[in-house]
Parts: sequence; C-alpha cells; structure tokens
Amino acid sequence: MDVDRQETMEETILVGDDLMRGPPSPVVPKEIASHVLEGVELCDGILKNLFLCLQINDIEPFCQDEIVLYKQCAEKRDKEIRERLQDSEYKLGFSMPLEDAKERVTQLQSELTLLERRMILASGLPGMEGFRQRWSLHGQLGDTRKRLEALNSGMAKRESPSPPGEGTTPAVKKRWFF
Repeated sequence: MDVDRQETMEETILVGDDLMRGPPSPVVPKEIASHVLEGVELCDGILKNLFLCLQINDIEPFCQDEIVLYKQCAEKRDKEIRERLQDSEYKLGFSMPLEDAKERVTQLQSELTLLERRMILASGLPGMEGFRQRWSLHGQLGDTRKRLEALNSGMAKRESPSPPGEGTTPAVKKRWFF
C-alpha cells in the first residue's frame, strides 16, 4: 500500500520581539564611547529600511528580510562593541594612574550593585514589561561584570613583575583616554 506523504515545511515568521532573544545591545560609557564606537557599523541604514517596510506594509510578516538583516547586523555590531569595551577597560587598567584605576573599579562595583538592586525590583514585575526590564538589566549586569574583570586584569598585568631580561616598563602617559 502506497501512502502519499506530503512533507510540510513550517515557515517561521519573525516578529519584532524576536530581536530580544539574545542579549541587549551594550551600554557604552560616554568617556570611552568615541574610541569604542569608531568604525563600527551601527546598522542605522538597515533599521531605517525595516521601519520603512513596517510603515508601508503595516504588519511584520511582510518585512521578514529586513528583520533578519537587522538582527544579523545588530548581533555582529554588539559582539564587536563588547570586545572593544573589554579591550578599552583592560587598556585603562593597564595605563591610567593607579589611583584613577582604583576609582574606576569602585565606580564599576557601585554600578553593579545598583543594577543588581534594580534586577531584584524588576523580578516582581509581571508580564511583558517585567520581562523587558529583566532582559535589559541582565545584559547590563553581564557587560558591566566583564568590563570590571577586564579593568582588574589590566591593573593586575601592570602590577605583576616583568620577566627577567625585559627592562623597565615605560612611563605612564598622563592622558589615559585613547
């Protein structure tokens, strides 16, 4: 007995909330923003096309290509920004005056404490608004922790003794922003 089999292909329809699956875009501190964002593709042209598509078509299923393109661009952009943020914090920890570096560590630890408290408050919020706040705060917490680790790593590298035969380290420049 031959049974005709029809393979059904499920089509995935993406919606705007699908952009919230990964971590949110990192927050870049203003004091290092010019260095971190220099040369990074910000995806603004793709985002304009997505908004134009949504404005013309009025619903998301007709804008699948634009949603996918923006999601890919944003993921690549965010990964590059996170790497640059950590690299910048490491360089700051290695090159800025020690007192300034310790002050920056204290500032990042305070920021972490504040974010953790906000996360506790957001855990009591129901529904989509609670989810959005927790999603955003979770991303900020992770990014801030990694920045703090990179800063501490840069400071530790400076404080570790140099291997024999390597001479002394050059004098630290007074201007520590790139």
